[in-house]
Amino acid sequence: MHVRLAAMTDDRRNRAVASLRGLAVGDAFGSCFFVPENYDALVARRLPADPWRWTDDAEMACSIFAVLDRLGEVDQDALAASFAAHHDFDRGYGPGVNRMLRLIRQEGGDWRKLVAESWDGRGSWGNGAAMRVAPLGAYFADDPERAAAQAAASAEVTHAHPEGLAGAVAVAVATALATTRPRVEGAQWLRDVAAHVAPGLVRDGIANAISLLPLEDSQSAAATLGNGREVSAQDTVPFCLWIVAKHPDDYVEALWATAVAGGDIDTTCAIVGGILGARPGRGQGGVPDGWLRRCERLPDWAGVDDAS
Repeated sequence: MHVRLAAMTDDRRNRAVASLRGLAVGDAFGSCFFVPENYDALVARRLPADPWRWTDDAEMACSIFAVLDRLGEVDQDALAASFAAHHDFDRGYGPGVNRMLRLIRQEGGDWRKLVAESWDGRGSWGNGAAMRVAPLGAYFADDPERAAAQAAASAEVTHAHPEGLAGAVAVAVATALATTRPRVEGAQWLRDVAAHVAPGLVRDGIANAISLLPLEDSQSAAATLGNGREVSAQDTVPFCLWIVAKHPDDYVEALWATAVAGGDIDTTCAIVGGILGARPGRGQGGVPDGWLRRCERLPDWAGVDDAS
């Protein structure tokens, strides 16, 4: 029994690491295109110069991985403390999260109170909880129901709005199902993801993504689904799931298709990269070695380099 449990833990950890690396590379790749001189490279599908530097997406995902690695589940207080302790203002955090994490770290603020007060008490429906959660979905890939519950718990640390929670749940379940299925059948996979998501704008967007699967052009899909330009969960997650449904076995093509659609490119690429990172039978989820080498190393505190 102990051997079997240890093997299960190792499998979970390895899946989460693969997803985290896929997320970080996607995040860093996407962030390159916010530099004006890289626009021509994007149009020509030419890799931007390295090093590729990841943003708050990967930094917060590292905290999720570190908490899961240490505790085996989401402890919200531990996660909030990790977010605050490792908050780097220069990584591109939104102003609301910057303020919240500064208050937690410097003044001992209560994250529950700060989250409840955000956005005039409505809570954030931003894409921040979705952008960081894929490694959690990979970790709990053997139990999508638990992945959904744990994703909601991780989201609640910064997002109180139901759509913010729904975005995180959708990405976590999408990752869990993509990680355990040798084949991702686009429409059925999307329906299975939507079954775990509460009614609302994110779930409606997933339904729209299913109807748009006949499209071949990611820019056309983004015109309806959004591309993260509004930085909301509903403007981001359905498009990312459409990309994965169209390119489930091609990390490179999926990332290019995501990037050329514009919008919040680092976040959309992080979500797509995280979902595809732990796909079965592909090592690093098909992430090319050259892309991995171009990407900035993940921080030592995350403990990723100790994982196989």
